[in-house]
Amino acid sequence: MGGLEGKALQRTPFFATHLWRLCRHKWVAKEGSRGPQAPAPPLKRRLRKSYCNLQSTMDMETYRLFIGAELPEDVKAELVASQARLRRANLPVAWVAPEAMHLTLRFLGDTSVALIPELCAAIRTAVAPYHAMELRLSGTGAFPNDRRPSVVWIGVGGAVAALGHAQASIETALGELGIAAEPKPFHPHLTLGRVRGEASHQQRQRLGDVIRALPPPAPLAWALERVVLFRSELRREGAVYTEIADCRLQIAD
Repeated sequence: MGGLEGKALQRTPFFATHLWRLCRHKWVAKEGSRGPQAPAPPLKRRLRKSYCNLQSTMDMETYRLFIGAELPEDVKAELVASQARLRRANLPVAWVAPEAMHLTLRFLGDTSVALIPELCAAIRTAVAPYHAMELRLSGTGAFPNDRRPSVVWIGVGGAVAALGHAQASIETALGELGIAAEPKPFHPHLTLGRVRGEASHQQRQRLGDVIRALPPPAPLAWALERVVLFRSELRREGAVYTEIADCRLQIAD
């Protein structure tokens, strides 16, 4: 169980601490009244009100989330090598740091923290029937295309059919939680970089030429054995990803 999932499921210490602080507050008569201190409302009523206020706060809090899979170090090294060849063109691209490289299965965006326990359970149920998949690096490309690139990527080959089925199961599980379906078809890829907004039309065309001339990556293979729910925090130095829940696929004996 990931760190945040544990906190979300085991709220007793968090709520107990805050409820105790709230209930220690003295309930006094309105300012200007005379006579003895007004009696406090029953403890049960105070606890219920405090709990509802805290629950409302948690329901309003959101995390930026996505579902993905980590990559082994040798695969990341090959991605970095491809980045190095592309960097020689000195074009305005924000390159993904090695520690942030991953395979995205579904981007969720801002999601209520209160939904995380159900989300974790839904993802685990969705991937439980699937066995570990062998994937490999395959080709280089760009979104929306290499004539006007915005995102530069390395493709994913291998057991992509099984990966697509698993991703579809996750999509179905998310729909049952009321999360809107992803309108774009699933295209497994590993992002190398994103073209900066200030890039000119000529620079994008030049990048497309470089992408088409780039030699394919070494067809390194790796086993996808688990799917992870990540929290993404956007910081000045780049995105920071924190694992929330670990969802294991079946491993053959």
